[in-house]
Amino acid sequence: MARTWQWFHRWGSPPHVFHAGRQWQLGFGVAGFALLMLGWVWGLAFAPVDYQQGNSYRIIFLHVPVAFLAQSLYMAMAAAGLVLLVWKMKIADLVIQATLPIGAVITFLALVTGAIWGKPTWGTYWVWDARLTSMLILLFLYLGGMALRPALPSDVAGRAVALLLVVGVINIPIIKYSVEWWNTLHQGATLKLTERPAMPASMWVPLVISILAMYCLAGFWVLQRLRTLLLLRESKAKWAREWVGEKYGL
Repeated sequence: MARTWQWFHRWGSPPHVFHAGRQWQLGFGVAGFALLMLGWVWGLAFAPVDYQQGNSYRIIFLHVPVAFLAQSLYMAMAAAGLVLLVWKMKIADLVIQATLPIGAVITFLALVTGAIWGKPTWGTYWVWDARLTSMLILLFLYLGGMALRPALPSDVAGRAVALLLVVGVINIPIIKYSVEWWNTLHQGATLKLTERPAMPASMWVPLVISILAMYCLAGFWVLQRLRTLLLLRESKAKWAREWVGEKYGL
């Protein structure tokens, strides 16, 4: 148990996160790019044409990964917010700051690609059904978190954003189960952990690869921003000055 908490607190140390994050960032970046190329080339060029939607279905190789990722990034921020509120670890606040704009862009991309897919499938770019509306609310939660921080004093802004994120978690199960709870135009889940995929392996395998790619790339982007924020916040610390001196020969 003691070792578990030691590991937990070590990841609250800015120099440890900065230096360890570099290795993780490199790994995520390489894996993400390689998987994305594999998943997209396979899905866009070699996956068979869908018998109902034709080639328009191929947007799932972007839409589904970013839709999954938008929700996962929010859950990660909410977890960081809980850590900040309960344990007051300042690194959690930086994780939230690093993730918020990335999550907002990803959510916006999910909405746009969904609208592009919806036009040939439903005959309209947008309907106010439960899935689309709850995804739009998710975007507003991201934007609200970004707007709330500069609107409040610095000593309370982080906790206020964390509280907003934790409360907003209630929207995640609504997004997930909206197509089951209400009658919506949006189709059910493309992939389920508890069920065999309805599509052939030549379709769902590149989709899974594309999802993994997006998660890896998100890890790369978040760590890039997190390490930058750490360096800016700890610019006067000895470890930060030593790193800048070694990197730039100062």
